[in-house]
Amino acid sequence: MEKQTPKKILITGGAGFIGSHVVRRFVSRYNNYTIYNLDALTYAGNLENLIDVEDAPNYQFIKGDITDSEFINELFSKYKFDGVIHLAAESHVDRSISDPMSFVRTNVLGTVNLLNASLSLARNNKDFLFYHISTDEVFGSLGEHGFFTEETAYDPNSPYSASKASSDHFVRAYGETYGLPFVVSNCSNNYGPNQFPEKLIPLFIHNIIQNKALPVYGDGNYTRDWLFVKDHARAIDLIFHEGEKGETYNVGGFNEWKNIHLTRLLCGLMDEKLHREEGTSAKLITFVKDRPGHDVRYAIDASKINRNLGWEPSVTFEEGLKETIDWYFDNQQWLDHVTSGDYREYYQKQYQEHNS
Repeated sequence: MEKQTPKKILITGGAGFIGSHVVRRFVSRYNNYTIYNLDALTYAGNLENLIDVEDAPNYQFIKGDITDSEFINELFSKYKFDGVIHLAAESHVDRSISDPMSFVRTNVLGTVNLLNASLSLARNNKDFLFYHISTDEVFGSLGEHGFFTEETAYDPNSPYSASKASSDHFVRAYGETYGLPFVVSNCSNNYGPNQFPEKLIPLFIHNIIQNKALPVYGDGNYTRDWLFVKDHARAIDLIFHEGEKGETYNVGGFNEWKNIHLTRLLCGLMDEKLHREEGTSAKLITFVKDRPGHDVRYAIDASKINRNLGWEPSVTFEEGLKETIDWYFDNQQWLDHVTSGDYREYYQKQYQEHNS
C-alpha cells in the first residue's frame, strides 16, 4: 500500500489508550488519508485523548459499537474503507474474571462483525487490508527462560486472553477460508501517556501522588515485557504499510521486568519528581492476594519485525517512564476526570459537545 495514495482507514477503538496514539500518528503523518475513528466511548475510551487532532480535516470520529452487526454493515457500506486497523477490545484481565461475557461479545463477536463487513470491500479492492492487533497473553505463561515467537502455540489462561486468542483465530480463518487480506500483531504490555489508571503504571503513579497503597500481586515476581506506546504506534504504522499479508508480527520492548523491580524503579522516579526523601514511595508497596490464572512470565521475541521491517524501540524504559510520569503530572485534569465516579456522564457530555 503506497503511503501517500488517498485512502479511507477505519481505526476501531481509536479513543482508547493505544488507539489514540495510532490515530494521532496516522492523522498527522498521512494527509491524503481520511482516518475514521470508531469508538463506543466506554470507560476506557476518551475523546480528550485526541483534542489535538479533533479538528484536523482528515479526521472523523464515529460513535458506535462493533458488537452491533447492522450498524457495522451500514458503516462499511457507506464509507467503503480501504483498510481496517482493529484495536477495539475489552482488555483488563481482572474485569474479564468478573464479567467474561462482555469480553466474548466485544473481542470475539465484535471482531467477527468487522470481518464479515470487510469481505465485500476486499472483493472489490485489491489493496484492502484487515489489520488485527492482539496481545502476547494469548500464548499463556513462560518459564524462567525462552521467549514467545510468532510460532509459539496458543495457550490462554484468562477469559481475556481466551477471547483475544479466539479473535486471532477468526482473523486467520477468514484469511484462509475467504481470502481476506490480513496481518496480525501480538504486543507485550504497553505503557505511556493516556493510559486508563486501572493498569499498573498509571495506577501506581496516581496512588503515589495520593499517598495510597501500591497493590502488588503475590510475591511481585511476575515478569512482563514493557513496550512504550509511541513505539507500538510506530510499529503498527510500519506493519500496516510494509508488513506481508497473511503474516504475524510480535512487537515487544526487549524490556523484561519483574513487577516488584518495576514498582521500585517507579517509586524512585516518583520520589525525584515529588521531591520526596528517597524510599518514601516504596513504603506504599503492599503485597496482595494473587489473582486466579495469573501468568508468571511473558517475554516477546521481536526479532522478526526488527529483521524484516527494521523496527526497534526508540527509548529506554527509564526514558519512557520519565516521559509517562511527566505527562500525568502535566495532565492532572485528565487524571481527575477518569478517576472520578462520574466519568461515564463526563464522556457522554464530551461526545454531545463534540457533535454539537
